[in-house]
Amino acid sequence: MASLQHGIALLLVATGLGSCSAASQVRDGVGAAVTAPLDDFNLRREFIPTVLLQAEGNPYDTRNLNQCTTIAAEVIRLNNALGPDTDEPPHDDGTRLSERAQDAAARAALDAIRNSVTDFIPGRNWIRRLSGAEQHSRSVQSAIQAGRSRRAYLKGLGMQRNCAPPASPSWYRPRSAAYAQ
Repeated sequence: MASLQHGIALLLVATGLGSCSAASQVRDGVGAAVTAPLDDFNLRREFIPTVLLQAEGNPYDTRNLNQCTTIAAEVIRLNNALGPDTDEPPHDDGTRLSERAQDAAARAALDAIRNSVTDFIPGRNWIRRLSGAEQHSRSVQSAIQAGRSRRAYLKGLGMQRNCAPPASPSWYRPRSAAYAQ
């Protein structure tokens, strides 16, 4: 109960400081935080994108990757599923430090609400195991790891073939102006 009160206090701080971003983040995330027990009972499952399932099946597949454009297209598909790679510079979205602090407070509030809602479930770990939710969570994490491995492999392949980013890391510059296509 204390963490719920803490979450509500953070929620008020995050939304009361005036950031439209924080308020919309809280508004969009409260529903997911409150319905978190549906995940524990395996009544709602996180979707695993096809590109990650393919990567899990064969992360080192080189079929149809004979051009830089096809390597880049595959990296872009993985970026869409996973988010930006670690070699990507952080994007300056123009937010001020105070707005980022409000967003952090909003995330903390949603985490506190999610934890409060799921903490009341007795034997939550056993329920997650018996319902299959824990296995699905492991499947999601496995697919994400395979996708990250595949993206790293593809960028290495792109470097080997002298491809420009995104078929290679963002810092890589092809050896000549006439890089491979």
